[in-house]
Amino acid sequence: MDMLTSMNKAIDYMEAHLSGEIDLAEVARIAGYTQTNLNCMFLSITDVTVSEYIRRRRMTLAAGDLLDTDMSILDIALKYGYQSPDSFCRAFKAQHGVTPSQARKYGVTLTAYGKITFILSIKGVTAMNYRLEEKEAIRVVGVKKWFCSEGGQQLKEIPKMWDEFPADKADVLDRISINQTMVGLCADMYDNGFDYWIGTMTNEPCPKGFEEITIPACTWAVFEAVGPIRPLPNALQDITKRIFSEWLPNSGYQHAMAPEIEYYPIGDMADPQYKCEVWVPIVK
Repeated sequence: MDMLTSMNKAIDYMEAHLSGEIDLAEVARIAGYTQTNLNCMFLSITDVTVSEYIRRRRMTLAAGDLLDTDMSILDIALKYGYQSPDSFCRAFKAQHGVTPSQARKYGVTLTAYGKITFILSIKGVTAMNYRLEEKEAIRVVGVKKWFCSEGGQQLKEIPKMWDEFPADKADVLDRISINQTMVGLCADMYDNGFDYWIGTMTNEPCPKGFEEITIPACTWAVFEAVGPIRPLPNALQDITKRIFSEWLPNSGYQHAMAPEIEYYPIGDMADPQYKCEVWVPIVK
């Protein structure tokens, strides 16, 4: 089954169960991915997580029920998987900006999200430079912070983490680095977010105030991104999106469920010709 068909079948499953229980493991099975791989793929292609898509669709249908039926707010909450009116009201207000009771008044502006459909589009005209590399285990020392991936928050918050990274910590990482390069890691992907690391590859002991992570030996697809990283890493974000929406679905590989690496060589990160790399762990 091709990717478009399997992803659309996964969407159909979610749509058919919006008013009941949705088994995310079953969604991943239908799509042909592990849950972690599906979350990575779905977020990269649609800019929303699977859970956020489900929540948006449920709140869209709930608004219709409020306007078109005499169902109580409690019954509507239960219909869409909320065990209490309070939790339902919070989710509803987060999307629509009004409470369910206010939504029943005509003239109130509501926010609707339609069903996603994956279709074939013409891509790949712009070249993507990459290479495959086998590497032994990689040890990274740095600091980490959890970021929510709903609504694309991480695209704005991670650059802030880099901008606000303390100079004294950067100096420590520079002293223990194998080659004076900094790396960013996207690790431990959860349904609505992930841990992001700022660190360096090293063989030195972990200094006080830092954490360490070891990435097992694996095969990497290494992609080149050309463009400034400061003030915003647009080139890096664009190539990452293209990896998941263009290259990976057609490559014959899957994500290897290891952290992804952003590799930042020494250079002027504001230079339009600055080159960095995105390392994606893959398996056949």
